[in-house]
Amino acid sequence: MSRQATQATQATQAGPGPDPNPDTRARHVLEFPGGYTRSTGPVIGRFLTGLRAGRVLGVRTADGRVLVPPTEYDPLTAAALGGADEDWTEVGPAATVTTWTWVDDPRPDHPLDRPFAWALIRPDGADSALLHAVDAGSKAAMATGMRVHPTWRADRVGSIKDLACFVPGEGPAEVPALAAEREADDPVTMITVPSRLEYRLRPGTVWNRFIDGMAEGRIRGTRCTTCGKVYVPPRAACPADGLPATEWVDLPDTGVLTTFAVNNVPAAGAPEVPFISGYVLLDGADIAMLVLVSDVPWQDVRLGMRVRAVWVPEAERTRSVKNLRWFAPTGEPDVPFDRFEEYV
Repeated sequence: MSRQATQATQATQAGPGPDPNPDTRARHVLEFPGGYTRSTGPVIGRFLTGLRAGRVLGVRTADGRVLVPPTEYDPLTAAALGGADEDWTEVGPAATVTTWTWVDDPRPDHPLDRPFAWALIRPDGADSALLHAVDAGSKAAMATGMRVHPTWRADRVGSIKDLACFVPGEGPAEVPALAAEREADDPVTMITVPSRLEYRLRPGTVWNRFIDGMAEGRIRGTRCTTCGKVYVPPRAACPADGLPATEWVDLPDTGVLTTFAVNNVPAAGAPEVPFISGYVLLDGADIAMLVLVSDVPWQDVRLGMRVRAVWVPEAERTRSVKNLRWFAPTGEPDVPFDRFEEYV
């Protein structure tokens, strides 16, 4: 099916050409809204409970090594760790910097709002080091082998951030009383970790041309001039033979659903839950693309279903892949499995 359909695709000019929008930047955000919540397990939970109490705890292996932060299994033997009280020991509070790097321009989510060092810090009594911030005042004051001690927050909740940072010197490491009304030794069993990554991406020559097509309601791919395979979204080089894929083709906006998943968690841009995400092999393409599927009850979605793109109205389109809202059934007969099984 794919090779016959490829012959029906319309070729456009060869070569990607100059980037028409060299300064375009697309903003992307990956995050778990509200943070990522997980259980700690008994080992990490005990370590975090110790931090809330102003203590740094390590776990002892069978051969006597003390690991900080503790691990659930010995990295050398894979033996389970931390199952008995005698497996635990308090380390520090003084520590030694084993290596470091300086941060001149802290970011908003960094632990300090002034220049500081990220360092691997080995507490006294430990055989491994933990990563944390050192507030040394200046880069000139930092050195491998320097002695440091922790400073603690009063609003400790059972987090690595309960350790505000390390500062030069032996101490003392005063631990302020807990600001919250809770028992310091109540076990920490769950944590919520903020999770957000924001970045800006310049599309480049090939992706810009693909987006330009999307603004016109067209799906563009590139074809390798050696093996003839058609890729959508387009690629500058053929992953099959490593050679440039320089011939542009306009693909039909119809295809076959090769695999899918029913999603019950809301997602930006998706229809209301449950919604379908899946891979559609466009007529004439040699690789399936990830899309949304809608305008059909989820119970009726099936492999081999013929689908067509549903576009944003022309007057509302921008230079964005979001112009293609989703794919919907065409009503045509399903495609037999043996005609797309290699794409599943």
